[in-house]
This record gives sequence, C-alpha cells and structure tokens, in this order.
Amino acid sequence: MPPPRLLMVVTGDDFGYCPRRNQGIVDCFLAGGISNASLLVNASAAKEAAALAGRHKIPIGLHANLSEGSPVCQNLQQVSTLINPQGFFHGKMGFRQALERGQLSMKQVELELRAQVQRFVELTGRLPYHMDGHQHVHVLPDVREVVAQVLSDLRIPFTRVPVEPGLHSCPWLPAHLQTFYTQVEKDALDSVPIFRRYGIMWPDVYLGLSTMGQNMSVSTLQRALKEALAAGTTEPSSRGASGLHQPVVTAELMVHPGFSSHPEEGGCGEGPDNFSQSSEREHELNVLRSPAVLELYHQERVQLCGFRDL
Repeated sequence: MPPPRLLMVVTGDDFGYCPRRNQGIVDCFLAGGISNASLLVNASAAKEAAALAGRHKIPIGLHANLSEGSPVCQNLQQVSTLINPQGFFHGKMGFRQALERGQLSMKQVELELRAQVQRFVELTGRLPYHMDGHQHVHVLPDVREVVAQVLSDLRIPFTRVPVEPGLHSCPWLPAHLQTFYTQVEKDALDSVPIFRRYGIMWPDVYLGLSTMGQNMSVSTLQRALKEALAAGTTEPSSRGASGLHQPVVTAELMVHPGFSSHPEEGGCGEGPDNFSQSSEREHELNVLRSPAVLELYHQERVQLCGFRDL
C-alpha cells in the first residue's frame, strides 16, 4: 500500500450537545467517517459523551465554549461580564459585540477556560490533547492571548487555526457566511504569531467551513482535499513549534455529524439551536460514512488519525 499523502484529523464538533448528537458522532466514528471529537463540557449530555468516548476509544479534545449556555466556573454563574441577565453567555455574535465594546473581562475568560479544562479532566480522567473554540471564539482578539497562555501553562499541545484554502472561491456560500468566515480567517491569521510564541501547534491545513451542513458532498470534500494538498505542499508548515520537515501534509477537517436534536432536549442550558434541530447534521453523518467518501480517502491516499498521530 502506498504511503499516505495526507494525514487528516476529522473532528466531530459539539460532542455532548445532546444524546442524538452523541449517537451520531459514535456511529460516524465506528463507520470510519471521523477520527476525533471535540467535547462541549458545559453541554447537557457531556457526561454521557465522555463515557461513550471511553467505551469506543474515541480520541477527544476540548471544545472551549464562551458563547453558548452557562459558564462552568461557579464564581461566574451569577454575576460576570461573560453572561447576560438570564445567566447565559452572550451568544455567537453577542460575545463578539461585547468584546468589541471592551465589556469582557479577560481574567474571567481565563477563569472559565481553566474551569472547562478541569471539568474535562473530571469527565475523562486526563487533560485534553487539543483545544479549539466553539464558534471560533478562541481566535478572537484578546481571547487568543488568554487561550495561548492556558494551553501553554497546562501543556495542551494542539489547537485549531481556521484558515481554509480556497474558501473565497466557493460560490455556494451565501454572502452572510462569506462575510463571517472572512472575519474568522482574519482573526485566525492574527492568532498565528501568538500561538507560535507560546509553542502551540496545529495541523498544516484546516478544512470544514466550505463543507458544513447541506454543503457537504463527495464533490465538495474532494475539492477541499485537493486544496489541502496544494496548500500543504507549497506553504511552510503551520506546526510552528516543531520546525520539522513533514513528509506528508497534515490537516484537520471540522465536521458536525449527528441526528437532529429534539426541540426540548440538549444544548448548553438554553435548549438546542436551529442548526442542531435541522436535518443538516444527519446529512453530514450520512455523507461522512458513505462508501463513496471512504473510497475517496483511499484514492487520494488520505489517512484518518488523531492529534496524537501528527
């Protein structure tokens, strides 16, 4: 068998969000469609997710959450800059707006991140090997410095840098998503020197924005893989802490497989969001575990792996 051209971590985000998300992630892992998962420790089914990961030997990391649901840190659950009057985080855009207005305490961000790492340890018995951010909060201004400090202090080696090659030539993405993704990309690029300074690592290439939900298909995944191989072989490795030449390209593909959440079950304290209740999660699950996608990996010499294999 020829050696792989691409070592790819396929991460199922939002593990723990609800029992149906958990089941979808487990089914996808057992079918060979994902190789890793990212755990929301403040979600309603996080304990079940951690147990499932242990039972099925699913590699999991921490999906740090500062935007949905309630804080894990008890000292921040009543009064803090991170929550609204109802006691919940400010939301995907609300968090960004509060940050821009200078209304968020970075000390409280640090306390919450450390509390979520501690909850991960309580659930799994070990530190996470990677930590990314729910809704990409980990690359936002000021927050990224706190994230890097926490990762460095706790010796969590890997994170995610959401800069996707070819993203700006995807005509199927609506304008509002293109605008949001462009900002995510800018924030991620601005995070690179900070993560490098703290010795944090990440794969050569990130994928997943162009293939989310209904946009996932064999053809869009094939296109993303070709973009990854082209970018990874022409650009210096973004695993800046090692400086080693890599014989193969490394990548992370962010995915969201699952079964549609029931309206009253799941979430992080406020119930499941619209994306979780839609059919798009199950669509991703079915594409990822389809024989056509697994054959595509074989043809393109893509080997799925965990972060510990990079």
